[in-house]
Amino acid sequence: MKFHKYRLSFSLKVIFSVLILVLLILIISKSNHSHLTSFFSTRCLDYRQKDFSRRLNDRIVDYSNAARMSGIKAIKNNSELKARISQGELVKVKSGREYIVEDMTYSSPYVTNKSKILIDEIARRFREKTSQKGLRNARFILTSMTRKTESMKSLRSNNSNASANSPHLYGNAFDITYKRFKVRKLVLTNCDKKFLKECLAEVIWQLRQEKRCWATYEKGQNCFHVVGR
Repeated sequence: MKFHKYRLSFSLKVIFSVLILVLLILIISKSNHSHLTSFFSTRCLDYRQKDFSRRLNDRIVDYSNAARMSGIKAIKNNSELKARISQGELVKVKSGREYIVEDMTYSSPYVTNKSKILIDEIARRFREKTSQKGLRNARFILTSMTRKTESMKSLRSNNSNASANSPHLYGNAFDITYKRFKVRKLVLTNCDKKFLKECLAEVIWQLRQEKRCWATYEKGQNCFHVVGR
């Protein structure tokens, strides 16, 4: 008898919990219908986003000397890297709510303080612009930052396009992939991906127009190469 009463009590609790959950979903869907629709949608939406990636056409050879003058002295090895960090010339860039820092093989997740501010500003504008289209909590992925000269030698042996005078040596350059993003959405359609790419390109282009950076659309590396000015 006690067992049956327990099962009945348990069943009532389950039913009550389910009813509460359904009620909450209905309330949320009514107040935030557009966001829920966006989260579950698999339709290819026309965001009416203009293409900006091709406008990021600064040639590295044209600004590499200026980048060297505005950055730090090239770092040879880990000992020098640690020294620059302790001296405050470089600050660490960590993954968080705004962007993701990928594990790096040929570079270290450190940039000058000015470039860190630039990364944060790109993230702020990107997040604000994408959230207006229902893509909430969108984050881009940083794939490369400051490189040591000894790392550059290894990289050049594997990538013939890597420049011996790369701005990555001076602490004010970073790469953002335009192929991958983290978004609070169940399925990212091709339209979503294109919008995120060109939205990011537009934000970088705006900052370029404000003379805060140089930027290059690197098709071979699938990234936007950005250098703080």
